[in-house]
Amino acid sequence: MSRALKPPPAIRRASKAWRLSTAPPAPAWPSYTGASSYVGTSPNGRVHVFVDPTLPAEGLQNATDLALDADRIVALNDSFFGTSTGEVSVIVFALNGATDGTGGADHMGCDYQSGNAIEVDCSFGDSARVGALFEAELSECNMGGNLCGASTGEGLSRWCATLVSGNALSDFATAPTWFYDGAANWVDQTEPTDGDPDSTGCTMAFLSWLMSDMGESFSGIAQAMVSLGEGGTLAQLYETLTGDACSNAWPKFSAAIAALPFGITSDDPFGSSSPQPAPPPVPPGPPPPGPEFGLTLAEVIDLLSANWPTS
Repeated sequence: MSRALKPPPAIRRASKAWRLSTAPPAPAWPSYTGASSYVGTSPNGRVHVFVDPTLPAEGLQNATDLALDADRIVALNDSFFGTSTGEVSVIVFALNGATDGTGGADHMGCDYQSGNAIEVDCSFGDSARVGALFEAELSECNMGGNLCGASTGEGLSRWCATLVSGNALSDFATAPTWFYDGAANWVDQTEPTDGDPDSTGCTMAFLSWLMSDMGESFSGIAQAMVSLGEGGTLAQLYETLTGDACSNAWPKFSAAIAALPFGITSDDPFGSSSPQPAPPPVPPGPPPPGPEFGLTLAEVIDLLSANWPTS
Protein backbone atom coordinates (compact mmCIF):
# COMPACT_ATOMS: atom_id res chain seq x y z
CA MET A 1 0.00 0.00 0.00
CA SER A 2 1.36 3.40 -0.93
CA ARG A 3 1.94 5.84 1.88
CA ALA A 4 1.80 8.87 -0.45
CA LEU A 5 0.23 11.95 1.10
CA LYS A 6 -2.48 13.31 -1.16
CA PRO A 7 -4.43 16.32 0.14
CA PRO A 8 -8.10 16.51 -0.81
CA PRO A 9 -9.02 18.56 -3.87
CA ALA A 10 -10.19 21.53 -1.82
CA ILE A 11 -6.75 21.89 -0.24
CA ARG A 12 -4.96 21.26 -3.49
CA ARG A 13 -6.97 23.98 -5.26
CA ALA A 14 -6.19 26.40 -2.45
CA SER A 15 -2.53 25.46 -2.29
CA LYS A 16 -1.35 28.83 -3.63
CA ALA A 17 -2.52 30.33 -0.33
CA TRP A 18 0.60 29.02 1.39
CA ARG A 19 2.94 30.42 -1.25
CA LEU A 20 4.77 33.60 -0.37
CA SER A 21 4.09 36.59 -2.58
CA THR A 22 7.83 36.78 -3.18
CA ALA A 23 9.88 33.61 -3.32
CA PRO A 24 12.67 33.53 -0.72
CA PRO A 25 16.20 33.15 -2.05
CA ALA A 26 17.48 29.61 -2.20
CA PRO A 27 20.28 28.96 0.30
CA ALA A 28 23.63 27.40 -0.49
CA TRP A 29 22.80 23.71 -0.40
CA PRO A 30 25.22 21.12 1.02
CA SER A 31 25.69 19.37 -2.34
CA TYR A 32 22.95 20.33 -4.81
CA THR A 33 24.19 22.75 -7.48
CA GLY A 34 21.32 22.95 -9.99
CA ALA A 35 18.47 25.42 -10.26
CA SER A 36 16.18 25.65 -7.21
CA SER A 37 12.51 26.05 -8.08
CA TYR A 38 10.46 27.49 -5.23
CA VAL A 39 7.38 25.42 -4.39
CA GLY A 40 5.94 27.07 -1.30
CA THR A 41 6.22 27.84 2.40
CA SER A 42 4.34 25.97 5.09
CA PRO A 43 1.48 27.94 6.70
CA ASN A 44 3.42 28.63 9.89
CA GLY A 45 6.27 30.10 7.83
CA ARG A 46 8.98 27.82 9.19
CA VAL A 47 9.63 25.55 6.19
CA HIS A 48 10.50 26.84 2.71
CA VAL A 49 10.31 24.09 0.10
CA PHE A 50 12.20 23.98 -3.20
CA VAL A 51 12.47 21.33 -5.91
CA ASP A 52 14.81 20.43 -8.72
CA PRO A 53 12.85 21.69 -11.77
CA THR A 54 14.25 18.92 -13.98
CA LEU A 55 12.35 16.25 -12.02
CA PRO A 56 9.17 14.86 -13.56
CA ALA A 57 5.73 15.57 -12.09
CA GLU A 58 6.23 12.97 -9.36
CA GLY A 59 9.08 15.02 -7.92
CA LEU A 60 7.00 18.19 -7.83
CA GLN A 61 4.24 16.20 -6.14
CA ASN A 62 6.71 15.09 -3.44
CA ALA A 63 7.71 18.71 -2.82
CA THR A 64 4.10 19.94 -2.78
CA ASP A 65 3.08 17.23 -0.35
CA LEU A 66 6.02 18.13 1.90
CA ALA A 67 5.01 21.80 1.97
CA LEU A 68 1.46 20.83 2.91
CA ASP A 69 2.60 18.36 5.59
CA ALA A 70 5.49 20.37 7.02
CA ASP A 71 3.52 22.03 9.83
CA ARG A 72 2.44 18.64 11.18
CA ILE A 73 6.02 17.38 11.10
CA VAL A 74 7.35 20.54 12.75
CA ALA A 75 4.72 20.34 15.51
CA LEU A 76 5.69 16.75 16.30
CA ASN A 77 9.37 17.64 16.22
CA ASP A 78 8.73 20.51 18.64
CA SER A 79 6.92 18.14 20.99
CA PHE A 80 9.81 15.66 20.93
CA PHE A 81 12.40 18.24 21.95
CA GLY A 82 10.30 20.69 23.93
CA THR A 83 11.24 23.59 21.68
CA SER A 84 9.55 25.82 19.12
CA THR A 85 12.07 27.70 17.08
CA GLY A 86 13.93 27.91 13.81
CA GLU A 87 13.21 28.17 10.08
CA VAL A 88 14.62 25.82 7.49
CA SER A 89 14.77 25.49 3.73
CA VAL A 90 14.56 22.08 2.07
CA ILE A 91 15.09 20.95 -1.50
CA VAL A 92 13.70 17.77 -3.03
CA PHE A 93 15.85 16.20 -5.74
CA ALA A 94 17.33 12.89 -6.83
CA LEU A 95 19.92 12.74 -4.07
CA ASN A 96 22.67 10.29 -4.98
CA GLY A 97 20.75 9.63 -8.18
CA ALA A 98 17.86 7.84 -6.45
CA THR A 99 14.17 8.57 -6.91
CA ASP A 100 12.74 6.18 -4.30
CA GLY A 101 13.99 7.77 -1.08
CA THR A 102 17.00 5.49 -0.75
CA GLY A 103 19.30 8.42 -1.58
CA GLY A 104 18.71 9.63 1.97
CA ALA A 105 19.03 13.19 3.23
CA ASP A 106 21.67 15.55 4.55
CA HIS A 107 22.49 18.99 5.93
CA MET A 108 25.62 20.66 7.24
CA GLY A 109 25.27 21.31 10.96
CA CYS A 110 23.23 20.21 13.96
CA ASP A 111 21.49 23.52 14.65
CA TYR A 112 19.18 26.04 12.97
CA GLN A 113 22.08 28.26 11.88
CA SER A 114 24.55 25.96 10.14
CA GLY A 115 22.09 23.15 9.41
CA ASN A 116 19.00 24.96 8.14
CA ALA A 117 19.56 24.05 4.46
CA ILE A 118 18.27 20.49 4.13
CA GLU A 119 18.47 18.15 1.14
CA VAL A 120 16.10 15.17 0.80
CA ASP A 121 15.78 12.51 -1.83
CA CYS A 122 12.59 12.39 -3.85
CA SER A 123 10.44 9.28 -3.61
CA PHE A 124 8.08 9.02 -6.55
CA GLY A 125 4.63 7.90 -5.46
CA ASP A 126 5.49 7.78 -1.74
CA SER A 127 5.70 11.26 -0.23
CA ALA A 128 5.67 9.92 3.34
CA ARG A 129 9.27 8.81 2.77
CA VAL A 130 10.21 12.37 1.83
CA GLY A 131 8.60 13.67 5.02
CA ALA A 132 10.47 11.07 7.07
CA LEU A 133 13.79 12.04 5.50
CA PHE A 134 13.04 15.69 6.20
CA GLU A 135 12.32 14.96 9.88
CA ALA A 136 15.52 12.96 10.22
CA GLU A 137 17.49 16.11 9.38
CA LEU A 138 15.14 18.62 11.06
CA SER A 139 15.42 16.73 14.34
CA GLU A 140 19.18 17.10 14.25
CA CYS A 141 18.79 20.89 14.22
CA ASN A 142 17.40 20.48 17.76
CA MET A 143 20.40 18.58 19.08
CA GLY A 144 22.47 21.54 20.19
CA GLY A 145 25.26 20.96 17.68
CA ASN A 146 26.88 18.22 19.74
CA LEU A 147 24.92 15.01 19.30
CA CYS A 148 23.97 14.26 15.71
CA GLY A 149 27.49 13.17 14.72
CA ALA A 150 27.45 10.34 17.27
CA SER A 151 25.81 6.94 17.10
CA THR A 152 23.31 7.94 19.78
CA GLY A 153 22.25 11.07 17.89
CA GLU A 154 21.87 9.15 14.64
CA GLY A 155 19.61 6.63 16.35
CA LEU A 156 17.57 9.43 17.89
CA SER A 157 17.04 11.17 14.54
CA ARG A 158 15.97 7.89 12.93
CA TRP A 159 13.44 7.31 15.68
CA CYS A 160 12.06 10.81 15.09
CA ALA A 161 11.64 9.97 11.40
CA THR A 162 9.92 6.71 12.29
CA LEU A 163 7.39 8.33 14.58
CA VAL A 164 6.33 11.16 12.25
CA SER A 165 5.87 8.86 9.25
CA GLY A 166 4.50 5.56 10.51
CA ASN A 167 7.86 3.90 9.81
CA ALA A 168 7.96 4.93 6.15
CA LEU A 169 11.71 4.17 6.08
CA SER A 170 11.53 0.58 7.31
CA ASP A 171 14.11 -0.42 4.71
CA PHE A 172 16.66 1.77 6.53
CA ALA A 173 16.56 -0.47 9.61
CA THR A 174 19.90 -1.02 11.37
CA ALA A 175 18.95 -2.91 14.55
CA PRO A 176 18.80 -6.27 12.71
CA THR A 177 22.30 -5.60 11.34
CA TRP A 178 23.61 -4.97 14.85
CA PHE A 179 21.92 -8.12 16.16
CA TYR A 180 23.20 -10.44 13.44
CA ASP A 181 26.68 -8.93 13.64
CA GLY A 182 26.92 -10.18 17.22
CA ALA A 183 25.11 -7.46 19.23
CA ALA A 184 28.20 -5.66 20.48
CA ASN A 185 27.92 -3.53 23.62
CA TRP A 186 27.27 0.01 22.37
CA VAL A 187 25.34 0.77 25.57
CA ASP A 188 28.37 1.45 27.75
CA GLN A 189 30.18 3.39 25.05
CA THR A 190 29.15 5.74 22.25
CA GLU A 191 30.75 5.62 18.84
CA PRO A 192 31.71 9.09 17.51
CA THR A 193 30.17 8.49 14.09
CA ASP A 194 26.73 8.45 12.50
CA GLY A 195 27.78 5.98 9.80
CA ASP A 196 28.10 2.64 11.59
CA PRO A 197 24.93 0.52 11.34
CA ASP A 198 25.99 -1.59 14.33
CA SER A 199 26.24 1.22 16.87
CA THR A 200 23.23 3.01 15.37
CA GLY A 201 21.27 -0.26 15.41
CA CYS A 202 22.05 -0.80 19.06
CA THR A 203 20.65 2.66 19.79
CA MET A 204 17.48 1.92 17.84
CA ALA A 205 16.83 -1.29 19.75
CA PHE A 206 17.75 0.28 23.11
CA LEU A 207 15.29 3.15 22.66
CA SER A 208 12.60 0.64 21.66
CA TRP A 209 13.30 -1.20 24.92
CA LEU A 210 13.22 2.00 27.01
CA MET A 211 9.83 2.96 25.61
CA SER A 212 8.27 -0.49 25.77
CA ASP A 213 9.69 -2.34 28.76
CA MET A 214 10.73 0.69 30.82
CA GLY A 215 7.69 2.83 29.96
CA GLU A 216 9.70 5.93 29.10
CA SER A 217 8.21 8.60 26.81
CA PHE A 218 9.99 9.43 23.60
CA SER A 219 10.02 13.15 24.39
CA GLY A 220 11.67 12.42 27.74
CA ILE A 221 14.26 10.26 25.99
CA ALA A 222 15.00 12.88 23.32
CA GLN A 223 15.42 15.73 25.76
CA ALA A 224 17.62 13.68 28.08
CA MET A 225 19.85 12.63 25.19
CA VAL A 226 20.32 16.24 24.11
CA SER A 227 21.28 17.15 27.68
CA LEU A 228 23.83 14.33 27.83
CA GLY A 229 25.35 15.34 24.50
CA GLU A 230 27.64 13.34 22.25
CA GLY A 231 29.75 12.18 25.19
CA GLY A 232 26.76 10.58 26.89
CA THR A 233 26.15 6.85 26.71
CA LEU A 234 22.95 4.86 26.51
CA ALA A 235 23.76 3.52 29.97
CA GLN A 236 23.84 7.07 31.32
CA LEU A 237 20.56 7.74 29.55
CA TYR A 238 19.08 4.71 31.32
CA GLU A 239 20.30 5.96 34.70
CA THR A 240 18.98 9.48 34.05
CA LEU A 241 15.52 8.24 33.13
CA THR A 242 15.03 5.35 35.55
CA GLY A 243 17.21 6.23 38.53
CA ASP A 244 18.73 2.74 38.37
CA ALA A 245 22.52 2.40 38.20
CA CYS A 246 23.94 2.70 34.70
CA SER A 247 25.88 -0.53 35.29
CA ASN A 248 22.56 -2.37 35.13
CA ALA A 249 21.59 -1.07 31.70
CA TRP A 250 23.53 -3.49 29.51
CA PRO A 251 22.73 -6.67 31.52
CA LYS A 252 19.00 -5.89 31.63
CA PHE A 253 18.88 -4.88 27.98
CA SER A 254 20.80 -8.01 26.97
CA ALA A 255 18.40 -10.20 28.92
CA ALA A 256 15.44 -8.55 27.20
CA ILE A 257 17.03 -9.16 23.79
CA ALA A 258 17.67 -12.80 24.64
CA ALA A 259 14.02 -13.24 25.59
CA LEU A 260 12.73 -12.10 22.20
CA PRO A 261 11.29 -15.21 20.54
CA PHE A 262 12.46 -14.30 17.03
CA GLY A 263 15.45 -12.10 17.74
CA ILE A 264 15.55 -8.64 16.15
CA THR A 265 13.93 -8.17 12.77
CA SER A 266 13.17 -4.43 12.85
CA ASP A 267 14.25 -1.18 14.49
CA ASP A 268 11.42 -1.56 17.00
CA PRO A 269 11.89 -5.12 18.31
CA PHE A 270 9.88 -4.42 21.49
CA GLY A 271 6.91 -2.91 19.67
CA SER A 272 7.05 0.48 21.35
CA SER A 273 5.79 2.67 18.52
CA SER A 274 2.09 3.42 18.37
CA PRO A 275 0.20 1.18 15.96
CA GLN A 276 -1.07 2.87 12.85
CA PRO A 277 -4.84 3.25 12.64
CA ALA A 278 -6.56 0.71 10.47
CA PRO A 279 -7.86 2.00 7.14
CA PRO A 280 -11.60 2.64 7.00
CA PRO A 281 -13.67 -0.34 5.88
CA VAL A 282 -14.44 -0.56 2.22
CA PRO A 283 -18.14 0.26 1.66
CA PRO A 284 -20.09 -2.80 0.52
CA GLY A 285 -20.94 -2.94 -3.14
CA PRO A 286 -24.49 -3.12 -4.48
CA PRO A 287 -26.28 -6.39 -3.72
CA PRO A 288 -26.46 -8.94 -6.52
CA PRO A 289 -29.73 -9.06 -8.43
CA GLY A 290 -32.46 -11.23 -6.94
CA PRO A 291 -32.75 -12.63 -3.40
CA GLU A 292 -30.12 -14.71 -1.67
CA PHE A 293 -31.45 -17.98 -3.04
CA GLY A 294 -29.55 -17.76 -6.31
CA LEU A 295 -32.54 -16.73 -8.45
CA THR A 296 -32.11 -14.17 -11.17
CA LEU A 297 -34.20 -11.03 -11.24
CA ALA A 298 -36.25 -12.41 -14.19
CA GLU A 299 -36.97 -15.62 -12.26
CA VAL A 300 -38.13 -13.61 -9.24
CA ILE A 301 -40.51 -11.57 -11.42
CA ASP A 302 -41.95 -14.74 -12.97
CA LEU A 303 -42.43 -16.28 -9.52
CA LEU A 304 -44.22 -13.21 -8.17
CA SER A 305 -46.43 -12.94 -11.26
CA ALA A 306 -47.51 -16.55 -11.00
CA ASN A 307 -48.52 -16.23 -7.34
CA TRP A 308 -49.83 -12.66 -7.20
CA PRO A 309 -53.63 -12.57 -6.51
CA THR A 310 -55.80 -11.19 -9.29
CA SER A 311 -59.09 -9.28 -8.90
